[in-house]
Amino acid sequence: MTQARPDIDPELRALLADMALPSELDREVLAQLRGLPATPVDTLLEGRAVERREVTFPSGDGAQIPLSVLSPARADRTTKAPCVYWMHGGGMVMGDRFSQIDIPLEWLDEFGAVVVSVDYRLAPEATGTTLVDDCHQGLLWIFEHAEELGVDPLRVVVAGASAGGGLAAGVTLMARDRGTPPIAAQMLICPMLDHRNNTTSSRQYSGGPAVWTREMNEFGWRSVLGGLADEDVPAYVSPALADDLSSLPTTYIDAGSAEVFRDEDVDWATRIWEAGGQAELHVWAGGFHGFDALYPQVRVSAAARRTRSDWLARVLSSPE
Repeated sequence: MTQARPDIDPELRALLADMALPSELDREVLAQLRGLPATPVDTLLEGRAVERREVTFPSGDGAQIPLSVLSPARADRTTKAPCVYWMHGGGMVMGDRFSQIDIPLEWLDEFGAVVVSVDYRLAPEATGTTLVDDCHQGLLWIFEHAEELGVDPLRVVVAGASAGGGLAAGVTLMARDRGTPPIAAQMLICPMLDHRNNTTSSRQYSGGPAVWTREMNEFGWRSVLGGLADEDVPAYVSPALADDLSSLPTTYIDAGSAEVFRDEDVDWATRIWEAGGQAELHVWAGGFHGFDALYPQVRVSAAARRTRSDWLARVLSSPE
C-alpha cells in the first residue's frame, strides 16, 4: 500500500509532469547525468557587473580544488563587502561549482556580496570526510584572502543547497570545533543532513515521481560513505549525528513539505533551538526537492527565494 504523503503544489505538479526523471540512480545513470551539459554560467553572468576570478587552493591531501570568485564590479574598494561561500547540490555525486549559482548571484545583485563557490570532489571517487574537508579548506582560503577579495571577515555566510546544504552544515560544525574565524550565518536550503534515511518524509517519498527519492538518497549516501559502518560515520559528513549543536551561527533552513529531507531539516532547526541557538525554519507547502532552483518563476518558489533574501538582509545589517 502506498504511504500517504503531502501533495505537490499545483503549479509545480504540472511542471514536474513534463520532466524526464530517472527512475533510479546507479553508477550507469550517474555517468549519464554527469555527461549532460554543464551549468551555463556565462549566460547567468551576462548583463551583470561582475568580476570573475578562477583560483585553486590545496586541500588537506594536496589536491588542487577549484574556486570561482564572483565579485560585484564597484568603484568603492574601501568598503568591505559581505561574502557568501556557496556549496552546490547534487547528492554528493554530481554537479559543479556553478550548479544553482543563480541563487547566490541574487545576493551579489542585492547586497553587493562576493560569491565564492567551491568545486569540492565528488563521491564515489572521493569518500568519507574528503568532500567536507575540501569545503572547509575553501573557507579558510576565504579568510586568509579576505583583504584582497575586499571581504568583511565578520560577514562571511556559508550557504548551500541539498548536498551543499549538508556540507555547509558540516563545515560550520568543523569551523566551530577547530576554531576557524567565526562564520556570520549559515543558509541551509533543503539540506541533506542524515545518512540514516529513516524519517517519515524519507519513507513517504520512496519511489517516483520525484526529483530526489529515498532510493536515490541511499545511493548518494552509500557513495560518499564508502562502506563505513554506522558507528564510524563522522558527524561532519552526516551532520544529524552531531551530539552538540550549541555555539553555531544564526541559521536559516528551509525545505518543501513534499520531499525526502523535510523531517531531518525540521529536526535540525529544533535541535538548534534546544541548544539555545537561533534558527529560522520554513517548510514550503507543496514544494518538492529543489523546487525553487528548478522553477524559480512559480509563486511558491518566488516566495521562498524572497524570504531567504529578506532573512539575509536582516543578518547582514545586524549590529555587532
